[in-house]
Amino acid sequence: MLSKTLPYRPSGKQCGKQNIKLAALNETNMRKTDKKTDNQIRILLTEVCNHALEAYPGFQWLTHLVDYSHFPDSLKVVCVFDTNVNLSHFYDAAGKPVLEALIVKKLAAVDIRLNRPSAHIAYDTEENCERENQGKWAHRLG
Repeated sequence: MLSKTLPYRPSGKQCGKQNIKLAALNETNMRKTDKKTDNQIRILLTEVCNHALEAYPGFQWLTHLVDYSHFPDSLKVVCVFDTNVNLSHFYDAAGKPVLEALIVKKLAAVDIRLNRPSAHIAYDTEENCERENQGKWAHRLG
């Protein structure tokens, strides 16, 4: 079952529990253990999101996608910045390894191991989504 949760958008300066389920998500088919795991991931990534909002200029939100029939190999975290310029500054300031280490650490706390973090963590921008997908994140991530 593919779970797509969009997004951990900040309300003010803090990422909230506001999760908008994409139409493609059919939670009724998720096993109870998958729902529990998904909730743990959401809570941990909300903590990561709050940190990133404070630490990285232009960081906006993050989300995760996962197919629980291929978990944890299918887990993907997408970190979104406002502009390509701010994403570039994030890379230049060596923010990527720090943020990835935090995500790995948080997930490891609940026994979710990412063998190759770079294969599980992606970066994108609102600017690119607006230009390429008319701001429709469901299509972009789908």
